[in-house]
Amino acid sequence: MDPAERAQAARARVPRIDPYGFERPEDFDYAAYEEFFSTYLVILTKRAIKWSKLLKGNGGVRKSVTDLNRTFPDNVRFRKTAEPCLQKTLYNVLLAYGLHNQAVGYCQGMNFIAGYLILITKNEEESFWLLDALVGRILPDYYSPAMLGLKTDQEVLAELVRMKLPAVAALMDGHGVLWTLLVSRWFICLFVDILPVETVLRIWDCLFNEGSKIIFRVALTLIKQHQEFILEASSVPDICDKFKQITKGDFVTECHTFMQKIFSEPGSLSMTTITRLRESCRAALQAQS
Repeated sequence: MDPAERAQAARARVPRIDPYGFERPEDFDYAAYEEFFSTYLVILTKRAIKWSKLLKGNGGVRKSVTDLNRTFPDNVRFRKTAEPCLQKTLYNVLLAYGLHNQAVGYCQGMNFIAGYLILITKNEEESFWLLDALVGRILPDYYSPAMLGLKTDQEVLAELVRMKLPAVAALMDGHGVLWTLLVSRWFICLFVDILPVETVLRIWDCLFNEGSKIIFRVALTLIKQHQEFILEASSVPDICDKFKQITKGDFVTECHTFMQKIFSEPGSLSMTTITRLRESCRAALQAQS
């Protein structure tokens, strides 16, 4: 067997499961990923030390068995054959939260967020309180029955695109595309199953630390980085397809560079501006209903 054949055989034996339990696609580029991760591991270690120091310094749910089965079907730890099976842990966290916050109960999308928290913390109680921080404080009304907070922030993104990327806004308006069609999953799942795992985790670090404006920074960066590509679209299906494609590839995989971009690409984005837009967009939505 020559060296090329040995290398191919070795790659074939490599498990197609990432460190978090998700299956990788058949065409996953292991060589490129290993090259990226060899440098990212140094950054990851430094950030882990920073977070450790930071943390040391701070003194009726609806039945939804179908949703449990649909949560990360490509993750080996959520399969019924897993030992332990994290579906039970997920059920416990969602049930506890439904009882804790009965105004919200359970909403689709929360299962993916709770599932990620469980994968990372490996602890039911920690996952519960992190979920409570997201749903109750950082993203109010995202998961309430009317989902007014979610709808409002989608409209806020539309206004920010009009301000910062008018050509893209004109394309959307020209084709009558509703932003909810393009970005609702970005917002409600907080980019879970949209962006690579490492990138999502870095976004969530900022989300917990700086609040919900990070979601707008991520969305605007994705759109601005691929503006010319998006503007090539000539139909509604084409626009939808391009918005799916911009969440894939090297730009989002290189998570450290991506995180640096979200703080530079969108430019100034103050909470004063976001609050003002939220107030006007919320009023408009309430008037419509």
